Amino acid sequence: MKYLYKTFLIMLFTTTTQASADPIRLLGPAEFEWQETPDGVAFAALQGDRFAAAYQALVRLPAGTISPPHVKTANMFGVMLEGEMIHYKHDTAPNSARKIGPGAFYSIVAGTAHISACVSETPCITYLYQDGAFDFLPVDQ
Repeated sequence: MKYLYKTFLIMLFTTTTQASADPIRLLGPAEFEWQETPDGVAFAALQGDRFAAAYQALVRLPAGTISPPHVKTANMFGVMLEGEMIHYKHDTAPNSARKIGPGAFYSIVAGTAHISACVSETPCITYLYQDGAFDFLPVDQ
């Protein structure tokens, strides 16, 4: 799995469209600059400013993290790197959600009220691309 993770990161960085003095950007896992939220979720920026426009980032969620129901105004696209997660519409039962693990792809359409949870006993790490700025808008349950 660690080989898949490293291979994925190398492919990601060599195909990014980020302008730079060096046309190839490579980062090892120790070089990621993780910024942790008060809830313990951490983001490592890869490309773009997540609060301003489209971006790419790694996201790390502690084991057992369950988001409140929320929507985002940008489309989300992700690839699981470590751990197992579920993503499901907020008006459905969590036990009906499909569990995804390393190598799995997911997407969530903008405006979809959903819940995301790290259901593994270890932290979840995912590559995330959003085609617009990050936001997290809670919805009533």
